Amino acid sequence: MPKVERVSTGIKKLDKLIEGGLVKGSSTLISGGAGTGKTIFCSQFIWEGLQNGETCLYITLEETPKDIIQDVVGFGWDFEKYAKSGKLMIEYKDPFKVTDITTPLIEMISSKKVQRVVVDSTSMMGLYFQNVFEVRKQLFKLLTGIKSAGATSVVTSEIVDKDGLSRFGVEEFTTDGVMVLKSTSMGKETVKTLEVKKMRRTNIDGGTHTFDFNKNGIDLTD
Repeated sequence: MPKVERVSTGIKKLDKLIEGGLVKGSSTLISGGAGTGKTIFCSQFIWEGLQNGETCLYITLEETPKDIIQDVVGFGWDFEKYAKSGKLMIEYKDPFKVTDITTPLIEMISSKKVQRVVVDSTSMMGLYFQNVFEVRKQLFKLLTGIKSAGATSVVTSEIVDKDGLSRFGVEEFTTDGVMVLKSTSMGKETVKTLEVKKMRRTNIDGGTHTFDFNKNGIDLTD
């Protein structure tokens, strides 16, 4: 049986839980409520790729490129340097003004030989379209396009229902993997947890793991 090629998330302890990293060329959904660390996870994934000499694309549907760059300065991640060198492209797309973000992005991924892609957040894309069917169709089109171009992608979605995995209930079905980030208040303490819900071609433990933020980003603490 051929060995599955892996791509590091940039979170070493997480990589150990998923047989070395994300499956190369796969798409993974990172779900969670506001402030749970979804954007940091995405940025850490991109930073790892940049350190490996990979060309990366960050598609933001909420924050501006300037905001994304400034958000990660505290972790010592100099996105601006890589943006200037052309190794990192940060593309802001207004979902209320662009009806087709897939075609130009896939052309960019192919022409620039992009290896890692982040889409943050699909929740904004979903707010533009009128029904769940259209949301699923557009997400499928985008993710399959990224996959066909050979890139490994991470996409985010907000959880608004405590029992759900995404905002619209379809995102988890269009991706190869799903990870859920949660933040729970326990007295004066706030406990952050990560759970790998599914990952194709990967043996996962199915457990919930606590994590925290340190100078290097997200770090699993158990």
